[in-house]
Amino acid sequence: MSSVPQELRFTQDHEWLASGDQDTVRIGITDYAQQQLGDVVFVQLPQVGENISQGETIGEVESTKSVSDVFAPVTGEVVSRNDELEESPELVNSDPYGAGWMIEVRLADPKAFEELLDADGYSELIAGQE
Repeated sequence: MSSVPQELRFTQDHEWLASGDQDTVRIGITDYAQQQLGDVVFVQLPQVGENISQGETIGEVESTKSVSDVFAPVTGEVVSRNDELEESPELVNSDPYGAGWMIEVRLADPKAFEELLDADGYSELIAGQE
């Protein structure tokens, strides 16, 4: 069974979001997603300062099994990225909700965070896929 932290929000595309300071969120892929991917060997992320729009492809995660797109769960500006993933992409597997985070975004609409799936909603989603 996949880990689903209660304090996070989630998307149907298996990304998690943690509320940060003011109008920022930290984003990564879920424990469920990394399990489905297998061993992550490469992560491509957007650049700091880049504006992203909800639903668009903003990067990719390559594993020993496949290459998967990462979609923007919210609209906003990338204010930070986890450059450690360039040298250690396996952090996505070993600590998906911690050291394996991907980017931080300043939200264009702070309400967008609240509109995402809560932990119970995400648990139901993956229960139907496991």
